[in-house]
Amino acid sequence: MAIDFFESQEEARRQTGRLVLLFALAVLAMTATVYAIAVGLEGYQGTDPSTGSARFAFDWWNPLLLFWVALGVGAVIGGGSLFKIAQLKAGGHVVAEQLGGRRVSQETADRKERLLLNVVEEMSIASGIPVPPVYIMDDEPGINAFAAGFSPSDAVVGVTRGAVDQFSRDELQGVIAHEFSHILNGDMRLNIRLMGILHGILILGLLGYFLLRSSLISGGGRSNRNQLGMALLALGLGLIVVGFLGTFFGNWIKASVSRQREYLADASAVQFTRNPGGIASALKRIAGFGDGSRLVSPNAPEASHLFFGAAFRNAMFATHPPIADRIRRLDPSFDPGSEQKVAAQPVTETVLGAAGLANEALPVDAASQVGRPTAEHIDYAAGLLRAVPGALLEAAHEGYGARALVYALLLGEAGSIREAQFAVLEQKADPGVLKLTQKFAPQVASLERAAALPLVDLLLPALGELSPAQYQVFISNVDQLIRIDDRIDLFEWTLQRVLRTHLRPHFEKVSPPRVRYSSLERVRGECAVVLSVLTRGGSGTERGFLEGAAVLGLADLALLAPEECRLDRMDEALFALSEVTPRLKKRILKAGQACIAHDARVTIEEAELLRATADALGCPMPPLLPGELAVASR
Repeated sequence: MAIDFFESQEEARRQTGRLVLLFALAVLAMTATVYAIAVGLEGYQGTDPSTGSARFAFDWWNPLLLFWVALGVGAVIGGGSLFKIAQLKAGGHVVAEQLGGRRVSQETADRKERLLLNVVEEMSIASGIPVPPVYIMDDEPGINAFAAGFSPSDAVVGVTRGAVDQFSRDELQGVIAHEFSHILNGDMRLNIRLMGILHGILILGLLGYFLLRSSLISGGGRSNRNQLGMALLALGLGLIVVGFLGTFFGNWIKASVSRQREYLADASAVQFTRNPGGIASALKRIAGFGDGSRLVSPNAPEASHLFFGAAFRNAMFATHPPIADRIRRLDPSFDPGSEQKVAAQPVTETVLGAAGLANEALPVDAASQVGRPTAEHIDYAAGLLRAVPGALLEAAHEGYGARALVYALLLGEAGSIREAQFAVLEQKADPGVLKLTQKFAPQVASLERAAALPLVDLLLPALGELSPAQYQVFISNVDQLIRIDDRIDLFEWTLQRVLRTHLRPHFEKVSPPRVRYSSLERVRGECAVVLSVLTRGGSGTERGFLEGAAVLGLADLALLAPEECRLDRMDEALFALSEVTPRLKKRILKAGQACIAHDARVTIEEAELLRATADALGCPMPPLLPGELAVASR
C-alpha cells in the first residue's frame, strides 16, 4: 500500500473538519444536559410539609436561561480549550515534559540511549526534516512511544524506559519510523489540536468536583448557608455527570479520529524501513510483555491518542486498533496464541507482499518521495553521518558549536571576503563562537558538499535552545556573512531559508500557514517566480520552464528575465505558495522538478534548491541519492 504524503495531508485536513463537527455535537449535548440541570434547580420549590418530598415546577422552555447556560458552557469549554492550545503552542516539548519525559543529552554514556539518538538522527536526515529532541519517560516500564508538536520544526519524539530497554535496533527503528510518519503525514498536528480541544470538554467535570468540595465545606450552620451548600452540592453533582458525558465524548472523538491513522502509520513505517519484521516484532513484543504498552503517568489519559500502542484498556473507545489486527496486516501468518508474540520474525516475501512492497522499485520521482523516505535514504543518511568528523558532530549538538558550524559553512574562500567576514564575527559574535569557527573552518571546508544540509538538520535543535538575544545576534550575523560580497549564491540562500523556516517559530510570533488558495490561477505570479528561479538558478532552459508550466496547467506562463529572478522575490512567492492546498503543492514541486531535470542531470546545487523550496512549502523532501535523477511526471 503506497502512502502518498499529499493525500495524507488532505486526509488530515478532512479529519480536522470532522473533529470540529464532533466537538460541536459534544458541546451541544453538554449544553443540553447543563440546561436540564439548571431547569431542575430553578424549578425546585422546597419540600412538601405534609409529605416531606421535594416539589418541582418545571418550565422546559426558558429562552433566557438557555442563553445564559449556553454562554456559560461555551465560555468554560472554549476558555479551557484555548488555554490548553496556547499552552501546547510552545511545541512538543510541553507534552513530553507533562508526561514525565527527560530530554536525552547528546553526551549520554548510556549505550541504549545513544542507539536511540542515532536512529532518530538517521531517520531525520533520510526524511529531510530537522532532528527532533528525544525524550525518555524513565518512570514508564511499559513499551510505548509518541511524537508531539505542531510541525517538524517543534516536534519531539518520546519513548518509554520499557521501550528503550526491550527493543532491538530493528524494532526501535520500526517504531521510530512509525512516529516519523505521524510527523510527516500531519497526524501529529491533528493529535495535538485534539488534546487542546478535548481539554475544554473535560473541564466542566473538574468544575463539578470543585463545586462539590465547596458544598461540603459550606455545609452546616445557618439555614441560608445550608441552602447555598445544597445548591452547590446539586450543581456540583450535575456537573460531574456532565464531566462523565464529556469523558464519553472525548474518548469517542479520539477513537473516531485516531484508529485508522495508526494503520496508515504502520504501513508508512514499512515503506520507510523496507523491513516489516521490525515493526511487526515490536508489536509482538508488546503483546507478550507483562506491562504491555500501558502507562502510569496521571497526565497520560489526555495524550493517549498520541502513542504507538494503546496506553489504556478501553474496549468501547479504543484509540488504537487491536494489536493482533495490526500485526496480521504486517504478517498474515501471525498466530496470537503462539510464541510469535515475543520473538521477532524474519522478513519474508509473504510479509513484504502483505505490506504491498514486494515488487515496488525505488521511486525516482523526487516530488513523490516527499514524506516517503525509504531504507535507501536511511542507509545514505547513515553514510553521511559516518563521513562527518566526530568533532563536528559533537559540536552540532550544543549552542556554541552549532553557531560556529553555520558561520563556517558561510565562509568564503581565502581572501578579502573571508577577512571581511571574520572582521564581522570579531565585532559581533560571541568570542567563544568565533574561536570555534576558526577551529572548525578547515574541517567544514573539506566536507562533501552533500553533507552540508544534513549537518544543518543536525544542529537546528541546538540553535532552537538559544536565548532570544542570542538568536537575534546569530541571525543578524548570518545575514551579514551572506551579504558581505553583495551577492547571494544558491547555497547561501538555501541555508538561510532552512534556518529561517525552522527557527522563526521558536523565536518569533509566526502563525502557521493556513490554506487560502485552492486554485493556482490566484497565484500565477508566484508560480512564475519560483519556476523562473529554479530554471535560472541551475542549468535549466526555457524549454524546461515551459514543461514545468505545463505541469501546473499554466501553459502561458512566461519565464522571467535573469535580473527579475531575485531571491527576495523567491521568499515572498514561497510564503504565498505555502498557503495552497497539499495537492497543489505536489504539482508545484513536480513542476519545479521538470525545470531542473529537463537536461537529464541534476546537480547538488539544483537538488538543494528544490529541497529548500519543498521545505518552505512544508513538504519535507528526502535527499536525492547519488546517481538518482528527478523525473518529472505529469
